[in-house]
Amino acid sequence: MASAADQGMAACVPHGHDDAPSALVRLAVFDYDGTMISGQSGALLSRWLIARGMLSPLRALRLGWWGARYFLHLPYRQDEAREQIFGALSDRTPQEIRRIMHEFHDTVLLKRYRQEAIDEVRRRREEGCVTLLVSATFRDIARAAARVLGVDGFVATDMEQDADGNYTGNVSGTVVAGPEKTRAVAAWADEHVGKGRWTIAYSYGDHHSDQDLMTASEKAYAVCPGKTLKHVASRRNWDVLDWK
Repeated sequence: MASAADQGMAACVPHGHDDAPSALVRLAVFDYDGTMISGQSGALLSRWLIARGMLSPLRALRLGWWGARYFLHLPYRQDEAREQIFGALSDRTPQEIRRIMHEFHDTVLLKRYRQEAIDEVRRRREEGCVTLLVSATFRDIARAAARVLGVDGFVATDMEQDADGNYTGNVSGTVVAGPEKTRAVAAWADEHVGKGRWTIAYSYGDHHSDQDLMTASEKAYAVCPGKTLKHVASRRNWDVLDWK
């Protein structure tokens, strides 16, 4: 999972733990799509690329079919949607793709951040937690999101690059979704905090696929949950947050 972590981010310094080196560092882990922002960055990115003529009708149809299977809980392959998007951008340089992702973030996603989400990150940091964003979204989008939210670090889906640094269109490693989120958080925390020195104190998610991560935390919050996660939250006594 090392490829999913942002290696450019400085190693975190646990807040409020300098005088207690033996105490476990408490992590507050936040999902991105549907939790910190309203909407799904992948679907929004697809529509944005289509509107700008960067995504062909055939690729758009394939993405639509993928999205239908995702929402209907039918079998689907996580890599497929990412490969369609990066396949459409394969003739562009990494610098151009980075600019595209940042432009998309600033023009579409920036206005979708939930103030309650930003406030919650600040609150957990003031409490002494190390805050971490974990998402299936693309790394460049997650990097921009981390700056807006003020988190200590992030893990996100990375795309494969060849020996010349150009994107191949394939996912590097695995998509950071479902149980992979829990594994990605563990890998990040082991590297930046230290093995055996941390615990997931809080987790925030909106989708039933976040259950594995939420179950691994001491306290879980279902943020504007879908029907399935809402049912699970009720059964497991997880708090439900209605962030606008």
